[in-house]
Amino acid sequence: MGARPDPLNKLQNKLQTEAALHAPAAPSPIASRFVRACLRLPTDRTPVWFLRQAGRYMPEYMAVRKHHSLLDICRTPDIAAEVTITAAERLGVDAAIIFADLLLPLTPMGLDFEFVADEGPRVHAPIRSAAQARALRTDRIDDLRYVARAIEKVAAHFSPPRSNGDRLGIIGFCGAPFTLASYMIEGGSSRNYIETKKMMYGDKKAWPILMEKLVAVLADYAAQQVEAGADVIQVFDSWVGALSPIDYRQYALAPTTDLIRRIRALGVPVIYFGVDTASLLPAMQETGADVLGLDWRTPLDRAWSTLDHAVAVQGNLDPITLFAPEEILHARVAEVLAQAAARPGHIFNLGHGIVPNTPVEAVLAVVRQIKSTAR
Repeated sequence: MGARPDPLNKLQNKLQTEAALHAPAAPSPIASRFVRACLRLPTDRTPVWFLRQAGRYMPEYMAVRKHHSLLDICRTPDIAAEVTITAAERLGVDAAIIFADLLLPLTPMGLDFEFVADEGPRVHAPIRSAAQARALRTDRIDDLRYVARAIEKVAAHFSPPRSNGDRLGIIGFCGAPFTLASYMIEGGSSRNYIETKKMMYGDKKAWPILMEKLVAVLADYAAQQVEAGADVIQVFDSWVGALSPIDYRQYALAPTTDLIRRIRALGVPVIYFGVDTASLLPAMQETGADVLGLDWRTPLDRAWSTLDHAVAVQGNLDPITLFAPEEILHARVAEVLAQAAARPGHIFNLGHGIVPNTPVEAVLAVVRQIKSTAR
């Protein structure tokens, strides 16, 4: 028997056939501009969206937060969908990412956590042993169904194509095994990841068990989101830049590859994003992700060349540039676009999330500039 066909390859082949039959700049009736870029197919212009585009810089979001906690918003599909839709429409971007939090899978796995003011997430009983890792549950994935229900509402809202014939892309997401493990082990955010690396290096039972259970839960969680209507899944490995290349390959590459392979088998592209990962990009490419997110610490053209342009890339404006004077912001956006050189497979984004107090007008100005560069 031959190898089982990859559903994502079917989609890519279908789109490639369409591209051969139509002018490259024509909007696709089959997939959004955003999805086409994820698959390195021609688009009429560079698609744009922003990490944390629904967040504390936006007055509409802050109005919701006056009445609801972060976790209340995540766990209430109507509100999560409203926040997602409002941000995407307010900014006029090409993709909406569902409003959720990386740590949501911890609760059904048996780890309670909360968000502490001025501190961030706090896990009440951090994992420090193989026995604790074995006790983590993988059979309560339906407890996360509220995220899928929110995606269904967003997908229904954006299902008709927009006036230009393009359909807004819908992004679901999950954390990567290393990043979620670091929260579970450290008990929250960390600078040095001492406890995480102690387990990684020294506990040959606990670390593999933790990785295996995380991959199982995250793959099922992503499947729920795809079934609900997500066009793309972004895998956030926010803290994997704390690893050296050799440690990444030894302790994080295999489980991350397994997760990404399972998600791609659902028939959707995968974006894999980390922070401070310039030295890890060649290894990250080996995961099979369709798109690699780039932070602002490395020039986009240099990073993409290192990857032989064999994957799409997303990024990579420094988010603090949104506080710069208009002429500097305009120049920095132009630099990113120039480095991408209109090559199919570039998605404009920031190199990390929008921070609180960012001027909304600056974000809108970037969107206008991107849209003015239609090919």
